[in-house]
Amino acid sequence: MNANNLTQAIFYMVVLLALAKPLGYFTARVYEGTIPGIVRWLSPIERLLYRICGIKEVDEMTWKTYAGTFLLFNMLSLIVVYALQRLQSLLPFNPMGMKAVTPDSSFNTATSFATNTNWQGYAGEATLSYFTQMFGLAVQNFVSAAAGMAVMVALIRGFVRKESNTIGNFWVDLTRSTVYILLPLSIVLAVLLVSQGVVQTYGPSVHAKLIEPFTLEDGTKIEEQVFATGPVASQIAIKQLGTNGGGYFNANSAHPFENPTPFSNFLEMLSILLIGAAVCYTFGVMV
Repeated sequence: MNANNLTQAIFYMVVLLALAKPLGYFTARVYEGTIPGIVRWLSPIERLLYRICGIKEVDEMTWKTYAGTFLLFNMLSLIVVYALQRLQSLLPFNPMGMKAVTPDSSFNTATSFATNTNWQGYAGEATLSYFTQMFGLAVQNFVSAAAGMAVMVALIRGFVRKESNTIGNFWVDLTRSTVYILLPLSIVLAVLLVSQGVVQTYGPSVHAKLIEPFTLEDGTKIEEQVFATGPVASQIAIKQLGTNGGGYFNANSAHPFENPTPFSNFLEMLSILLIGAAVCYTFGVMV
């Protein structure tokens, strides 16, 4: 390791640790129900979701109910993501006319994203429509990460509440993780990524004429190159923050449309460890 690499590694760790403490304290306040002022404007969204879903914030769950609700939610998520892939040819936001994904690939992707492992057995730019990417995978990147964070805070309450048989409400923890933590961070990161040149559009793929067309062995003449685009930055932001895989493109963050500059690379490296580092401090605060 040369001096430049060592300097970058040290700078990365300093920034990560500097952000971990305030974010960890912020996260603790969210889970304790004391919503910080900087995100209190999002409270109407939280209340609206409770009203729509019939959730009572004060109703708490035993560990068995909490675990069962968590598993049920993940099963429903699996079914929705599977259905979106199988039906994507009939759904909107499909300017490139992507066909339905095969049953085995749909099931593999759905189970993988529901469990936050996000194993990618497909080329996103050549397989999935904008609708499937946004309402299937990007949404799942949010809620699967939020579900994991909810289990984390339930575990913390297990240490704190020595004489109680309840550990919170899964739906409340899931909602607060998404609305107050993942959503604001994703918005900030997505805007920063767009500023670096990460693609964010709903238009179709771009066709560019080749300066030097060529002919394949079978006689096919290649005169243009197709550049896949789409709502990339919004998905990459939550992909990194939720420690998810499954990038918009097949090459993930090695693709220049996902990660075009050294600064975007730094942001993506920072974001993938940011919440994991912060919740260590959250644990200390809550305990």
